[in-house]
Amino acid sequence: MSSSPSPTVISAPGKVLLAGGYLVLDPAYSGVVVSTSSRFYTVVGSLPQPPAPGGDGPIHIRVRSPQFLDATWLYIVEFDGPGAVRVEQLADNAHGAASKNKFVHLALQRTLALAAELKSVGTLQNTLEYGLDITIVGDNDFYSQRAQLAANNLPPTLDSLAKLPHFNTTRVRLPDVHKTGLGSSAALITSLVSALLLHLHVIPVDAFATEGGTASASAGRKLAHNLAQYVHCLAQGKVGSGFDVSAAVFGSQLYTRFDPAVLAPLMHDDASSQPLHPILSPSNPAWNHRVEPFKLPPQTRLMLADVDAGSDTPSLVGKVLKWRKENSEEAKQLWGTIDSLNQTLSKTLLKLSAVAEKNPEAYRKSVKYISTIQSVQWLANPNIAGNEHHSAMKEVIEGFIDAHTLSQGIRENMRTMGERAGVPIEPPEQTALLDACISAAGVIGGGVPGAGGYDAIWLLVCDPVNCAAEELPARRVERVWGTYAALDVSPLLASESAAKGARVESLGAVPGLADVVRAQ
Repeated sequence: MSSSPSPTVISAPGKVLLAGGYLVLDPAYSGVVVSTSSRFYTVVGSLPQPPAPGGDGPIHIRVRSPQFLDATWLYIVEFDGPGAVRVEQLADNAHGAASKNKFVHLALQRTLALAAELKSVGTLQNTLEYGLDITIVGDNDFYSQRAQLAANNLPPTLDSLAKLPHFNTTRVRLPDVHKTGLGSSAALITSLVSALLLHLHVIPVDAFATEGGTASASAGRKLAHNLAQYVHCLAQGKVGSGFDVSAAVFGSQLYTRFDPAVLAPLMHDDASSQPLHPILSPSNPAWNHRVEPFKLPPQTRLMLADVDAGSDTPSLVGKVLKWRKENSEEAKQLWGTIDSLNQTLSKTLLKLSAVAEKNPEAYRKSVKYISTIQSVQWLANPNIAGNEHHSAMKEVIEGFIDAHTLSQGIRENMRTMGERAGVPIEPPEQTALLDACISAAGVIGGGVPGAGGYDAIWLLVCDPVNCAAEELPARRVERVWGTYAALDVSPLLASESAAKGARVESLGAVPGLADVVRAQ
């Protein structure tokens, strides 16, 4: 990576779908999505001088993913006439990998094509100069660290994970990596297309300065969203719900999907010659998704665990949608029940944030109190009645009780859907693990994220201030995980992202990023 001028660096978070699995596929329903502190980073700089000094050679793009073996891809950019841009992968050589990376290749193709439309081919050629040098890395949480922990004789704990190097090498090729389900492909695509749009001056430098949902986001952020959704769908060969890309762009949210028809004209094989901007423009009303900002209550912590079993998500989704089609009335009633619980959970958690702002002292005391006992005991303390913050504390505690009850109700109804569709949305092994975790003091609720299955769980726990580390609910949960014999449970470091979605980074400010970029 060349040292001058400064490279463009964009990060995008992963996601956890706390509520709305399956329902989020239908625009009649919404999903509660939390963006994670674990992020993907794309660093875009300029290639140095061309291979032949003084030569007027072709424009090259080098893309590296240094966490993997054989993960350098070389491309050549060609301009066919006044408006056509082609990006072709070069054959394997001493510096490039023979394998293909469909996500990266399509992101380069479509982003450069959009840049040529909006800035002209001549302007794009001048901006590219001799070419681009791109490095893409993801935080360790996106990939299972079990092998790395074992190699260092470390137990699977949060403290152990914190000791691993940033952007740790996986020691495998990209197709062989074990992912943890945080939405790595969506975060990768979002960071890559956003960095390219910014680096090529397609969107202004302050495009990611404003946060929030679709109502307050800049036109540049919205364009990055629409392009990332398109590239992600194209690479996967279908138009999915899009909640993962939306979380990567906008952050935690209550998400309602867009009509898949908006991308239909661009999804066929010969769409490369079709103008992109009329469809991808933020002013196109066919982009009818809704993004309402959401956040978890203060002094709570999202905990995630990788369960070493694994599920085939497309298979689960296909079977559930088949059941829904064949049992439409039954499914409509059950989905209506689940949606009502999901919406109420979202409102309850947001209300807790409002209560914390209104009466921070009562909120702090309430969280400290309920963090020490199981949820069934949260309103049992007679001393609350004599407390000067009695009514305010009671309001806080009742809010957390509601969140607990609602999350348990969502689990119950999702299990019912799984039983009726004949798929393991929350299989018995996961039920037993979740019940063991949720029975610990200070745990508010939990579930299996997204489409469910065997491979992950999420928990929301109290995280009181000024509390000894060993007394935190998170440590109690870790002890459950560490001693749980029926399943192999490994924690993830991720919590909810404080930043809302994609953001501009400084290369030197992200621990470990400059080192991994400069290593050739």
